[in-house]
Amino acid sequence: MPSKPAPIKKAAKKEPAKKEEKAPEPAPAPEPVPEAPPAEPAPAEPEAAPAEAEAPAAPPAEEPTAPPPDAEAPAPEEPKAPTPPPPPPKEPTSAPLDLFIEDKNDTSVAIIWSQPETVGPTGLDGYTIEICKDGTEDWKAVNEELQKSCRYVIKNQTTGDRLKIRVVAVNAGGRSPPITLPEAVLVKEVADRPKVRLPRYLRQRYVANVGDKINLTIPFTGKPKPVVTWTKNGQPLDTKRVNIRSTERDSILFIRTSERDDSGVYEMCVKVDDFEDKASLILQIVELPGPPASVKIVDTWGFNVALEWTAPTDTGNTVITGYTVQKADKKTGDWFTVVEHYHRLNATISDLIMGNTYKFRVFSENKCGISESCTVAKEEAKILKTDIDYKPPEYKEHDFAEPPKFTTSLADRSTTTGYSTKLLCSVRGSPKPKVQWMKNQMILGDDPKYRQICVQGICSLEIRRPGNFDGGVYSCKAMNDHGEATVSCKLEVKQPVVADAEKK
Repeated sequence: MPSKPAPIKKAAKKEPAKKEEKAPEPAPAPEPVPEAPPAEPAPAEPEAAPAEAEAPAAPPAEEPTAPPPDAEAPAPEEPKAPTPPPPPPKEPTSAPLDLFIEDKNDTSVAIIWSQPETVGPTGLDGYTIEICKDGTEDWKAVNEELQKSCRYVIKNQTTGDRLKIRVVAVNAGGRSPPITLPEAVLVKEVADRPKVRLPRYLRQRYVANVGDKINLTIPFTGKPKPVVTWTKNGQPLDTKRVNIRSTERDSILFIRTSERDDSGVYEMCVKVDDFEDKASLILQIVELPGPPASVKIVDTWGFNVALEWTAPTDTGNTVITGYTVQKADKKTGDWFTVVEHYHRLNATISDLIMGNTYKFRVFSENKCGISESCTVAKEEAKILKTDIDYKPPEYKEHDFAEPPKFTTSLADRSTTTGYSTKLLCSVRGSPKPKVQWMKNQMILGDDPKYRQICVQGICSLEIRRPGNFDGGVYSCKAMNDHGEATVSCKLEVKQPVVADAEKK
């Protein structure tokens, strides 16, 4: 028996192997937990060495041994996350395409281009526009921020400079190769030849009345803005009478109240650099003409008078279109127009009344109307009576005598007892025939049962409330000095139907 078994018992209580087995239970990772180093024996107890030597014989934690019944089951292994693909390489785009000059003037140049053919996966951030003077390579960007659209206006340049222009596309990969205009650009507005576009209604003579307001607009084209000048009959305009207002597209000639002196040939000239274009318009201001200069009676014969007159001295600034001649009988003094819109300077007035004395006057006429005043002939024309015995033609008096004749005969009638009826006919004759009514060849006379009327040849006989004995043959006889005529009809008087039914 050993003398001191106590150190062996103490070594058995430490149980380092059990602690190593429980250590990997709470670890979530599938990797095995490293084994803890074995516990060292106490220095005062050398007899414990055999017990410690037996400890490594215990199964390590790395081996897949079944855990003790009181130990928890290890956590299942989680799947590994997929490895992300490597990022795409950052490459600049290809050079922009189709760089052109869209427009330019004295201080700016507008350019347009198309986007690059190859953009790449990193996309396109914008464009940088760079310029430099011709003959140098000092390129400078003119846009502080990247230009998103494919159009840009390079402003605030010096007129007359020659600029080289290029465009660079920019993205995350850097700057693309530039696209450069093949030739340097001169900063100066492109000159277009000026052209006056005279409206159609102004290509012929423009006519207006005195006092009208004149407002004529004449458009033109040209670039840069043309210099517009006006003249009248080759001389500068009178600015007190005529106002000119010009814009970049048209010029307006304005006269507030026109006068005859405003008539003339107006010429408009537009000029750009060494190029110019002209257009002329004829303005004619017209008014009513004056009266004829003189009117005189040349001859008088029978019922006719010959007149002559001279054209007016004031034509109203237009041609005379005709004359109006009027006459007045000295007895009444009333004027009547005998000739109007007459183009000659002489006329013959006919169909005058014998024994009367006439005065004559003449008005002139143009496109504005008839003159306000007239010229009266100083002479008077008297139509003398001549020794003419007037014998009226003899006419045989027409004989209107005519014997009576019935134009409408009597018609047979039927009526009912107690209902009045009428017989009608019409007759003509000259002198007016006398009408006589008869029944069964017996003259009715003034019997109150009958009412006889004859008005303008219409003859009527009214039989009042006829009875059973009023039926028969009625006749109408017309008579005058040239003969007589008779018409007859038969009247039938019937009994009422209701009365027959009551008898049955």
